Amino acid sequence: MQKHLLTLLDYSQDEIITILDTAADLKQKQKNGEQHRYLDGKTLAMIFVKNSTRTRASFEIGIYQLGGHGLYLSGSDSQIGRGEPIEDTARVLSRYCDAIMIRTFAHEDIQKLAQYATIPIINGLTDSFHPCQVLADLLTIREYKGKLQGLNVCYIGDGNNMANSIIVGALKCGMNVSIATPISYEPDQSVLDFAATVKDASFTLTTNPMDAARDADVIFTDVWASMGQEEEAKSRQLAFQGFQVNDELLDVAKPDVMIQHCLPAHRGEEITAEVFDAHANEIFDEAENRLHVQKAVMYLLMK
Repeated sequence: MQKHLLTLLDYSQDEIITILDTAADLKQKQKNGEQHRYLDGKTLAMIFVKNSTRTRASFEIGIYQLGGHGLYLSGSDSQIGRGEPIEDTARVLSRYCDAIMIRTFAHEDIQKLAQYATIPIINGLTDSFHPCQVLADLLTIREYKGKLQGLNVCYIGDGNNMANSIIVGALKCGMNVSIATPISYEPDQSVLDFAATVKDASFTLTTNPMDAARDADVIFTDVWASMGQEEEAKSRQLAFQGFQVNDELLDVAKPDVMIQHCLPAHRGEEITAEVFDAHANEIFDEAENRLHVQKAVMYLLMK
């Protein structure tokens, strides 16, 4: 297992499956009411430069269920918000805590944190990658479909951190991936370069959502304007016309297609209210699975 979780680019298929298997085991223990205080006495520092609902709740509850303690540090309330170098934060927290989870903007910040920390660093989200969310997605898909290998995965929308992470995680698990984005909203070039090296699964990038969704087993979407892009909201609404997940799109997918959305969802924009509500069980199982996969990540990195 890796020392850190910064991006799934660093992880092998076997390591990803180990996380999913561990998450499934911890989920079953939680449902059965079995104690699993594997991190008794350990402390997770949780740095939030970006606001959060699901990430904070799932990490704080998860470390508690594992027997540890979560220390919340907001960007505005800590010295990070006053300009303290991130390498100094890494050195200090490494002497107090057993791991650091950070949710921030620039991916370079988490890379620097990992460079100077002597404890595991977990990516709770950056502008480039969202590995914990995609691990939850993979667990949810496996629960519904019984497998990952060979499934057709489609993503419609912005080539953002979710698109980047879906491409990497799905391809590494042997899934065929189709991405539809408007021109100038493509995924990171480093991710496209990785996709070009994959031999045992297919990858397609298109500007046509219907082509991407054809015969899909799973369709992903995300908001058109992510946190920090609020000023671009109007221009993005124009650029993303035709990139909505709706009944017309689902008609070209497989009859039992499932929908995944990392939330929060803007009904009537990237997804219709009708499609969201019809697939709400899948979407909120996905949200719940953030708790279980993050517990698995913490356990495997902090034990």
